[in-house]
Amino acid sequence: MKWLTLIAFIFFLSSARSRNLQRTARDAEHKSPIAHRFNDLKEETFKAVAMITFAQYLQRCSYDGLSKLVKDVVDLAHKCVANEDAPECSKPLPSVFLDEICQVDKLRDSYGDMADCCGKADPERNQCFLSFKVQHPDFVQPYQRPAADVICNEYKDHRVQLLGNFVYSVARRNPFLHAPAILGLAAEYENALKSCCSESDIGACLDAKVQQPAVIKERAKKIDVKQQHGCRLLEKYGERTFQVSKLVRLSQKYPKTPFAELVKMVHEVKNVYKECCEGDMVECVDDWSELVASLCSKQDVFSSKLKPCCELPAVERTKCIMEAEFDDKPDNLPSLVEKYIQDKEVCKSYEANHDAFLSEFVYEYSRRHPELSTQLIMRITKGYETLLDKCCKTDNPAECYGNAVEELNKHVKETEDVVKTNCELFNTHGEADFLKGILVRYTKKMPQVSSETLLEIGKKMTAVGSKCCNLPEHKRMSCSEHYLSIIIEDMCKRQETTPINEQVSQCCNELYSYRRPCFTAMGVDTKYVPPAFDPTMFDFDEKLCTAPPAEREAGQLKMLVNLIKRKPQMTEEQINTIGGSFTAMMEKCCKQADIEECLGEE
Repeated sequence: MKWLTLIAFIFFLSSARSRNLQRTARDAEHKSPIAHRFNDLKEETFKAVAMITFAQYLQRCSYDGLSKLVKDVVDLAHKCVANEDAPECSKPLPSVFLDEICQVDKLRDSYGDMADCCGKADPERNQCFLSFKVQHPDFVQPYQRPAADVICNEYKDHRVQLLGNFVYSVARRNPFLHAPAILGLAAEYENALKSCCSESDIGACLDAKVQQPAVIKERAKKIDVKQQHGCRLLEKYGERTFQVSKLVRLSQKYPKTPFAELVKMVHEVKNVYKECCEGDMVECVDDWSELVASLCSKQDVFSSKLKPCCELPAVERTKCIMEAEFDDKPDNLPSLVEKYIQDKEVCKSYEANHDAFLSEFVYEYSRRHPELSTQLIMRITKGYETLLDKCCKTDNPAECYGNAVEELNKHVKETEDVVKTNCELFNTHGEADFLKGILVRYTKKMPQVSSETLLEIGKKMTAVGSKCCNLPEHKRMSCSEHYLSIIIEDMCKRQETTPINEQVSQCCNELYSYRRPCFTAMGVDTKYVPPAFDPTMFDFDEKLCTAPPAEREAGQLKMLVNLIKRKPQMTEEQINTIGGSFTAMMEKCCKQADIEECLGEE
């Protein structure tokens, strides 16, 4: 596990001290955290972020009800700006918000056991409240966009309330979505209103600019999934693993940036992410803005591709920076073989400062290979470290690690082969057959999982194929392994509360970067005992012909899964034979007057 401590010790310490000194100086300069953040964000943004915070904790509350809580916090901010020594002004910001929540009348009536969180001390109180957030709140009615002319009149006469309602609606439906992302969506929404409200067909214009509510919902969900994966990485694997993954990515994106600058940036990103993941949205927004401003102030150091993003209003910069292309690699970068393999002093450098040596290896390797996935580079680093640990104890280390390139390239080949094979399958056979192939493989790997969940996982993996296999080849691996890691992490999270089998448990206990290869290599669960064959599971009725296409397809796929669960040793040839017979039966019977009689005979 030593490799997880990849961030160079000297830079890590200096960066940590720098951040701590900044915070100490800031706290000394600003006796009141709420006054400091209010002055930074200004009233309108502070109000919006306060509304987001309350809406994410109190998802059942109305906009008007939460507006009263926002007013209380804003009143306190005004009071503390005027006099930082006033009572309650020295409170940490999370405590200010949670104290306000705990004063809500009849909190237990609406939120049940969540009210017990109020009896805990911080930070346990916050962790308790976070555990009660509902990821998919079925008690929130689907958003209905008002008529186009109504929206424009509302925007003209009650702009703050309209946008307040927008952030409230997004926040309560996405309780873990970070506030900067919600503010970014609100900015896009307002920009659309500005340009569309003067058009003759306002509705069509809004559809084109911000699209339908369902599309906004889908975009929020995609951002949310990525952010929650980052939070899970930080929480489950710790700061070191999170920072290594960010060092890889930032080194690929900004290959001309000096090592020290990137390590400092990685540490800052980790600190801000921690605030966002803990639900501390006011500090999350303020410190993220500070981080983006710092990046934009050093465009010459980081990347020329940042210029268009940094010219945008502050709230719109983040999305642009995240989506910006990787900078071009510096010309004539020397081969790494000489420094990390051929140099006779490799062991001396490695043993003198293990962390600094390996973190610089991560930086140098990543900036040379933007086409490789973050997880692959983490595996390569682990492989290199394991090799040095072994070889530096021998009498002839150089001879021992002389084949390092061949050893490390095995990791590259495995990942390239997986991406190539799957993308060829997807592009040759199409989405439907690709999904069937996934279902067959994963039902055999974990037959204990319900048909519904296997179908859900299969569809998610097929969506990865659809998204990544149509990209240029040099972007496919990074895209595929990123999204597969999110799907696998979700499976492993479920495994914690509902164990599946020993194979899955073993893979979920692997290092973060080794999970995907473990799942790929997983074979049939030989310890699985299939349930007795039940013919009624394959009773066919006319719905197979008359149901809507999506429902019909889902029914047929679940039938395939149930068949494999009962006969997991079936070969591909047998499955194809049965599939062909089933298709022929459907083509024949769906044309008959008495569908069920035909299906029964067949």
